Amino acid sequence: MPTPNHTPVPDYAAMLQVALAEARIGLSEGGIPIGAALFNRQGELISSGHNRRVQQNDPSIHGETDAFRRAGRQTSYRDLIMVTTLAPCWYCSGLVRQFGFRTVVVGESENFSGGIDWLRSIGVEIIDLASPDCITLLADYIRENPHIWNEDIGEPAP
Repeated sequence: MPTPNHTPVPDYAAMLQVALAEARIGLSEGGIPIGAALFNRQGELISSGHNRRVQQNDPSIHGETDAFRRAGRQTSYRDLIMVTTLAPCWYCSGLVRQFGFRTVVVGESENFSGGIDWLRSIGVEIIDLASPDCITLLADYIRENPHIWNEDIGEPAP
């Protein structure tokens, strides 16, 4: 639906489906089910990725960083939309801030709220879709793998 200035509103729910598919791929590989994708303002997919810290034994490969790396060099990130199944952690929130993303679509922030309040405070538009699919996927994973989850968010083992 066009906004008053006739700019079409991106289909955030459809964008989230790309990130959610990535999260499911990560889970099928034995990893943490968090996925992300980057889109331009016209809704065209730039890249997607998922958390691979378990699969590649690399704590820096979160869903957002994987999608970011796969996007390759961009002259600017300000008009790209970061879509992620889970609120970005502090590490990924720093990436959003460092590279000037202005919009982040979050599948859910119930299981983990990360840095979204800080991102909002610095003017990043946060669109939290509160997706039941995202909430359930990660809640089930956390319940079944609390040690891996705590490792991912930098918390001591339960």
